[in-house]
Amino acid sequence: RTAAVAPERLYAGWTTPELLMQWFTPAPWRTTDAEIDLRPGGIFRSVMEGPDGERNENAGCVLEVEPGRRFVWTSVFGPGFVPLEIPADGLAFTAIIEFEPVADGTHVRATARHASAADAARHAAMGFEPGLSWNCSVASSGPLFH
Repeated sequence: RTAAVAPERLYAGWTTPELLMQWFTPAPWRTTDAEIDLRPGGIFRSVMEGPDGERNENAGCVLEVEPGRRFVWTSVFGPGFVPLEIPADGLAFTAIIEFEPVADGTHVRATARHASAADAARHAAMGFEPGLSWNCSVASSGPLFH
């Protein structure tokens, strides 16, 4: 997607907990808490709550930080690159968010690399792909959908 906004502002929307909480979860769910430590090995944590009292807390690991340009985190490691056991209802994925300055603002590319086709399909069914125009794919077999 291309937005008429400077890359630094969009990057802040992805990396500042107070800003991320305003938009990150597709309605009717909402993000009620977030913690982001912007360094490789730091935490990327979000708490999502559903309309019927459901609660989903996820804590992953920041892999790459390039201010204003690129932000990468994964659900397969916890803070400090500690491997996580993914629960049966969890998703194993790595999120890659890239910000490219263009004449009229910023081109944002959000890619989710999944450990399995089932994880990619479950992530898409949650509503993230249409809302963010995610390029969701399985790391080992290429794109499932765009």
